[in-house]
Amino acid sequence: MSVVVLLALLAPDPVIARPCSSAEVAALTAPAAADTPAVHLTCFATLPPGVAVRRHIVFEGAEASGAGLDCSGGSVGVPGRPSTTRDPTVAVWSRREGRGWSIPRDVRITRCTIHGNLRVWGLGRSDIDGLRASSRTPGHTAATQAAAPTGLMLDNVAFVATGSIPLYVGPGVTGLRMTGGGFRGQSVSTAIYLDAESAGAVIRNVAFAIRTAREQIAVDGSARNRIEDNRFQLNGRGGVFLYRNCGEDGVIRHQTPSDNVISGNRFEGAAWLTPRPIVVGSREGRRRYCGDDAGYPFGSSADDRDRATGNIVSGNTTGLRWLPSTVQAGRGAVRAP
Repeated sequence: MSVVVLLALLAPDPVIARPCSSAEVAALTAPAAADTPAVHLTCFATLPPGVAVRRHIVFEGAEASGAGLDCSGGSVGVPGRPSTTRDPTVAVWSRREGRGWSIPRDVRITRCTIHGNLRVWGLGRSDIDGLRASSRTPGHTAATQAAAPTGLMLDNVAFVATGSIPLYVGPGVTGLRMTGGGFRGQSVSTAIYLDAESAGAVIRNVAFAIRTAREQIAVDGSARNRIEDNRFQLNGRGGVFLYRNCGEDGVIRHQTPSDNVISGNRFEGAAWLTPRPIVVGSREGRRRYCGDDAGYPFGSSADDRDRATGNIVSGNTTGLRWLPSTVQAGRGAVRAP
């Protein structure tokens, strides 16, 4: 029996929440003002076709496990309203309970257009000091992953960015899957940000037609992700950059951007003077704050370099004769052909 088959057999069955009642669906879809409180969903809501939800939605804690939203082609959020990191259109959040965490698992969002942004957070959402303190311990990666949401499924979800990063995957988040759908609008940063200690995301068959201020997917100390069969309109920006953002906010990055698979992607709109669409090891410590996490014998405190190893980059195309390779490797980066 192969390791892949064995792991599949050992994986827990996905959590399935109860269907939302008609009263809960009516409350979710009722007209709402800009300051109307967010709805906390602990059930699975299937909306009538084409409905626009104006309230923000939060999936928080273990009681939200298996909950979700099927928009049936409708939308969440207000078109054109600037999005913020602290008040996301949709949030999937863990909650601190004593010394432990209440974690949402297997939240599912399907057939939705999200105007604004979605944030997935565990440790560090409202407590950067706690994240920084954890990073000063050897078991930080495991602890961060144990505190973070896991198993979020985004199926045919279209993001319309209105400022901030439309899909931010916070420290330690594992098992996110985005299949189908895409990104449009405009972001002041990236389209997707996979933050430190996160792992195991799958981003597949997604259309990136968004204007970003930097690369479209940032893989910052995130590992074992699969970015496959997507279509990128770069507009002169980068595509997928792998790095480790050493020292930011004094937080030690333990995990390296390693063992990722980036394959079968199509990149359009590359420019002459920009980096290759895929950069393996894009920073290598070249940041003024890298020394802010100094003093510990592990992670980016001991070594500012990206240490991007074991990444498989294959079958990606640009369609440009003058750009035969999509890949650029930074200093010390190791990548598979």
